[in-house]
Amino acid sequence: MSKKLDILKALNENNFLSQRAIAKKLNMSLGVVNSTLKELIDEGILNYIRKNNKVKYSFTDKGINYLANSIKESRNIKINFSNDSDQTKIKQAVILAAGVCKDFDRPVGLLNLENDLTLIDRNIKTLKENGIQDIVVIVGYKKEYYEEIKNKYNITLITNDKYKWTGSMSSLSLAKGFIKEDFLLIENDLLFEDRAISTVLKNKNSSCLLITSETGSYDEDFVEIKNGFLYKISKDIHALNKINGEMVGICKLSYEVFEKMLEEYGENENPYINYEYLLFDVARYYNIGYEKIDDLIWFEIDNMMHYRNVKNYVYPTLKRKELEFKISSLKKYIVDALKIKEELITEIIPCGGMTNKNYKVTIDEKLYILRVPGAGTEEMIDRNIEKENAELGYKIGVDAKIIYFDSITGIKISEYIKDAETLTPMAAKKENNMKAVTDILRTLHNSDIKFNNKFDVLGKIKAYEDLIKKYEGENFSDYDKVKKDVMKIYKSLEYMNLEDRPCHNDTVPENFIKDSNDKMHLIDWEYSGMNDPMWDLSAYSIECRFTDDEEELLLKLYLGNDPDGDTKKRILIHKIMQDFLWAIWTVVKEAKGDHFGTYGLDRYNRAKENIKMFEELYD
Repeated sequence: MSKKLDILKALNENNFLSQRAIAKKLNMSLGVVNSTLKELIDEGILNYIRKNNKVKYSFTDKGINYLANSIKESRNIKINFSNDSDQTKIKQAVILAAGVCKDFDRPVGLLNLENDLTLIDRNIKTLKENGIQDIVVIVGYKKEYYEEIKNKYNITLITNDKYKWTGSMSSLSLAKGFIKEDFLLIENDLLFEDRAISTVLKNKNSSCLLITSETGSYDEDFVEIKNGFLYKISKDIHALNKINGEMVGICKLSYEVFEKMLEEYGENENPYINYEYLLFDVARYYNIGYEKIDDLIWFEIDNMMHYRNVKNYVYPTLKRKELEFKISSLKKYIVDALKIKEELITEIIPCGGMTNKNYKVTIDEKLYILRVPGAGTEEMIDRNIEKENAELGYKIGVDAKIIYFDSITGIKISEYIKDAETLTPMAAKKENNMKAVTDILRTLHNSDIKFNNKFDVLGKIKAYEDLIKKYEGENFSDYDKVKKDVMKIYKSLEYMNLEDRPCHNDTVPENFIKDSNDKMHLIDWEYSGMNDPMWDLSAYSIECRFTDDEEELLLKLYLGNDPDGDTKKRILIHKIMQDFLWAIWTVVKEAKGDHFGTYGLDRYNRAKENIKMFEELYD
């Protein structure tokens, strides 16, 4: 193959080369050149003509394709610095913290999360918990703020005096004299689950970057993966043929890859270049792996609006998820449920959940999902009904098989969906995902199964009101007035003669899981029951934050045609009911000690806005 390709490359440069000239150019024997050319002609790859005692070679169509494919294949050959199971234990980390953020009077890393815990406090503690003690922080903007951190954690500070006029690669290059081995690289403005670090450290590749599903932040570094390794990085969504995820800003870098990045940077003429693009350059010739956590809770703080979002939403959610991740108690659940030895449980990893906590569990080298109900859910969920309906969901092929279900505790173990990808609000906007969701909902709604319960939204509102009183929760100040408006609007459904069908009733994007064959699965049947199918569509639209145009496409894909006036009216009514219901659900949860930031208030206010819209359209 290589001899053929070398000869074809030579003829591509000069198709009048004689056999002797080819032999000399390629340092081959004349006999090898002669026999190889004969093979290429016999195989229909080359043609030739004699002219004035000279031979002119030309490529056939087959030959052009052969050469193009061979060159393409050779480009896919990359160097592996290391890819064995005996990987180096990471002991060093670099935190890039030099950049300016004009919204704040201090570096982003020094912003407070809670009780004097700053962003960099949290990230350094996470590194140390994972065995990384040697930490280098590259500072610049308001560098004096880091002096206390330096003494507190015994870290090394390096100053980038040119932080105003350079990109992140300039900062990283300053760590050259301090980096002695493979290390972890983290951007300073990130809040993330602590499992992000442990997961990257466990990746078998000596160099890898962490990616997750697209967030829709409009400042993403999109990533394309090819043959299991980094292929492209770009902020321009139009520059990638396929989007495998979004770069988080956490990388594991081998010392060799770091050296190659420095070599590339040595020829730099653009001081504003960021490190990820040098990593991309190195990835053209060396294998850079990746680790994808599609349901990772994380956020990048670039301005005051981002910071408020972190304080009000992201950090409370992240903290709640991490606090409840207790390995020992989880193992006990599994041992008691399946009657197995604890030694068979080799790994437990959190994987999302708002009402409940879900974990990916490895038992005897097989994967399962463990669902542990959230605190107090026994007062809000009928687990017997959930079990019955989930089994019916599996029967019609829309959910995974349940291995164990305790109707008293609500603990559930089900088969793991291979290569599971949890939908995000951003991913939900893709038409192929939208179609898969509408297909699975249509399968459920049009099935022959019949749930033995009705989803009674008014009954749930009453139940939540009783729980608010029981736990002495503080309801919204204008609750009675808003409830009166909500009840009036809900009565409109009584005149539509709607047929109840089997519905899921909790169609947040995170309950839709796509497997390795792009098949969509619908999980978590806690609120399932007979209902108007438009409830599921309106819930999905509102939870995914669809625009009017995106909602129109969703309904068109589900219905097969444009929605009529009654359908649009039902959708709006259900949106009002959902926001109102889940707003008071949040009041219950917070009365019992959970924290949801401004989530409940935001839903309540949106319900009031939609009430006004309904009155303008239909009164």
